[in-house]
Amino acid sequence: MSNNSIEIRPIGTKDLQEFLDVPIAIYKDDPNWVHQLDFERKEALSPKKNPYFKHAEVQMWIAYKNGEPVGRISAQIDQRSLEIINPTLGHFGFFECIDDIEVSTALMDTAANWLRERGMAEMSGPYDLSINEMCGLLVEGFDEPPMIMMPHGRPYYKNMVEAYGFEKEKDLLAYLICTSKPWPEKFKRIISMANRNKHIKIRELDKSRYTQEIATVFDIFNDAWSDNWGFIPFTEEEAHHAAKELKPVIRSHRAMICEFKGKEVGFMITIPDVNGYIKDLDGKLLPFGWLKLLWRIFRNDEFSVRTPLLGIRKEMQDTPYSGLIAILLIDKIRQNIAKDANIRKHGGDMRAELSWILEDNLPMRKILEEAGATIYKTYRIYKKML
Repeated sequence: MSNNSIEIRPIGTKDLQEFLDVPIAIYKDDPNWVHQLDFERKEALSPKKNPYFKHAEVQMWIAYKNGEPVGRISAQIDQRSLEIINPTLGHFGFFECIDDIEVSTALMDTAANWLRERGMAEMSGPYDLSINEMCGLLVEGFDEPPMIMMPHGRPYYKNMVEAYGFEKEKDLLAYLICTSKPWPEKFKRIISMANRNKHIKIRELDKSRYTQEIATVFDIFNDAWSDNWGFIPFTEEEAHHAAKELKPVIRSHRAMICEFKGKEVGFMITIPDVNGYIKDLDGKLLPFGWLKLLWRIFRNDEFSVRTPLLGIRKEMQDTPYSGLIAILLIDKIRQNIAKDANIRKHGGDMRAELSWILEDNLPMRKILEEAGATIYKTYRIYKKML
């Protein structure tokens, strides 16, 4: 597609590096942007390595203006989303663009036309590539870098998306809490009472049984989130892939499973904010980036962590135990973080992001806010009729 000096070119695997490099110029003056590792992004976009492609069709494009790359976008049709959510809903993602409404319109026209030609009547996003990966457009919280597996963006993206006719579908919230912040007295009493309940047990994830333990985690997660807006359950292969990706950053003292009367009913996994390790690597591990990354991981100097996975089985969600289990899981990981030697060395504090939380998940939001957490970033999913 061409519009005056704007050209939109479809790209394939041989053009993937150029696709990944598009944001470099767009964020050249943004100190909060983190260039994700190229090898990791290439694996995420590889049909051979990412099981998402087994049930989805994806097309990507780069926008050029006067011969220079100035934007990018993708369009996806996920068969599982068609079956579970909406039979005529397509997705877009990986949207990046210079501050030029003509370029953004040309990109969105291209993605919308591709989806329309394949029978889609609605377009939702951004998803990079799905709701189980990076998703949402940053609309509030541009003054800090994103944490691991969370997107960044330019403030003007919101205007571009809305000018094209997209409307808000759902906000995804990122909460931030400092781990040294004292628990409110109410929580202390709840935790003390719960610790005397013989039916409840909080234990660490056993990494010597990692395969079985992580299978339990994803079984709970698929059950816990099954009624949530937009949720697409992980396939067995996707869960295995995610487990493999997470294994290097999972530590048993920050990965908890809750048992109730001997049955696993809840879990919480917190991982280090690897973005802090890679920010100055410019997406490259060669020639010396891998040495820097290994050294930083070895030093274990973690000042920020993120909780990307938390779930409580549906059978417990409408009982008084639901909030109790969530508080106990948070408390146990919080205690373990406080004991970490490196954290004590640097003042005993760590920033923890709990994300993302659906804006209408009021019970969880109430727990987090009573615990002292505050919303510091908001991501938005948009939708438009085609």
